Amino acid sequence: MKQNTGTGMRLIKRGRSGALRVVFSRLGVISVLFLLQAAILILTIVRLEEYMHLYIGGTAVITAIVVLFVLNSNMDPSAKITWLVMIMLMPVMNALLFLYTRSELGNRALRRRAAKVFGETAKQLEQFGTGERDAINYNVPIADYLKNTCGFAAYNDSEVTYYSGGEEKYQALIEALESAEKFIFLEYFIIGEGEMWGGILDVLARKAKAGVEVRVMYDGTCQFTTLTADYAARMKKLGIECRAFSPLTPFVSTYYNYRDHRKIAVIDGKIAFTGGVNLSDEYINVGSRFGHWKDAAVRICGNAVNSFTLMFLQMWELEVPSSPEYEKYLATVDARYDGCGIVIPYGDSPLDTNKTGERVYMDMLNRARDYVYIMTPYLILDSTMETALRFAAERGVDVRIILPGIPDKKSAYALAKTHYQNLLASGVKIYEYSPGFVHSKVMLSDGSDAVVGTINLDYRSLYHHFECAAYMRGGKAVDKIREDFEKTFEKCRRVTSETVKKEKLAIKLYGFALKVIAPLM
Repeated sequence: MKQNTGTGMRLIKRGRSGALRVVFSRLGVISVLFLLQAAILILTIVRLEEYMHLYIGGTAVITAIVVLFVLNSNMDPSAKITWLVMIMLMPVMNALLFLYTRSELGNRALRRRAAKVFGETAKQLEQFGTGERDAINYNVPIADYLKNTCGFAAYNDSEVTYYSGGEEKYQALIEALESAEKFIFLEYFIIGEGEMWGGILDVLARKAKAGVEVRVMYDGTCQFTTLTADYAARMKKLGIECRAFSPLTPFVSTYYNYRDHRKIAVIDGKIAFTGGVNLSDEYINVGSRFGHWKDAAVRICGNAVNSFTLMFLQMWELEVPSSPEYEKYLATVDARYDGCGIVIPYGDSPLDTNKTGERVYMDMLNRARDYVYIMTPYLILDSTMETALRFAAERGVDVRIILPGIPDKKSAYALAKTHYQNLLASGVKIYEYSPGFVHSKVMLSDGSDAVVGTINLDYRSLYHHFECAAYMRGGKAVDKIREDFEKTFEKCRRVTSETVKKEKLAIKLYGFALKVIAPLM
């Protein structure tokens, strides 16, 4: 039922929350599965005590086979260690769980569909961008990688505006939505009813009624945390096409782990937004439980918007295949913007082997000469990324990482701290944002190159999520990003070896224990 309140439109009653969010959190799912396996194992042993010798022998054989399989797989080394430890603790059940997840039940069809859809969108992008030769002339080597492996074009004719908080992004988004004449595409990891989404939904409903095509996609986990299972149907009554990406159906498919973490808004093919800001109140500091919520986003105007249009259509087609009319939504913008620099919108997918998000970050770290500044809410690193951060610092690069001072997830907070000592020893400078929680996903290198997007420095973003970002070389936005870092450093407390030593023992032990399952977090 539609409700108009002082904070905008609502389609569901107030008061959804809490318990299901815990159950379907990463740690919650892992804990439930572990307890279930333990119960089944104990029951089996009690009932089949007389056959214990057969159980022990069978366990040894199964464990040996699966261990050999793990060691010879192409997984990240840290993930291999995690699986080996889990199999050691509960051999049969975790060996079967490993084989199940590696079976790609449901994944093969998804991968084939993704390869087809992503290939089609890459062909559409060939008509846009500066081209390979221009990218080289502009000395943006990563442009070649993004073009050759993923088909993402570089643009020198698009304006980028940087927002250092969710409040700024929200106001700019509302203005852009109000200007829509043809279509609105929204794809967000989290949508939660309240002041922010209520204001947006008001505009969407009016625009849909006026004949504007409106599509909304959110991640399927929202059905258990912030929305209802029938929310898409409720949106349809307003004339809005709506889909949940990969609604949760545990044990039916192994791609439960693949979530749509992207945040994309496209208006008429002329304006696009991306960054860390979801469509829920905490992102505009309304009712934030973790102090001041620090976030970041960018608005892009010009031909580079076409890349975000096609990224949205990729995910829309993955969920429900159809025959999309890509050309209908692509726009050619003749306007030129002063001081815009180069921008390369790009996406990352867990369905290929490119690891695009991680490789872009590593390229920035490896090419940096003076400094690399990073904002990230989470720091759960594999050995490759930790080595890249340490190596950059050891080369004399001023590497600084800003992390939350007030965490939203205690498990992620504890895991981040397990990296502190090694990073500090190599000369990496670590800061914690004293006023609250940092949700920005920003990297700045040498005052010339920057990335703003959805990609955290953790396993899930780098390996298991669909992600997106904008890579920038030069332009006014990069200058604004540098200013934001300088202002944010002033609000942070510096982490030192001494502060690490004084950390609470409970947090240290919690982090050490969780390290075993870090690749699953």
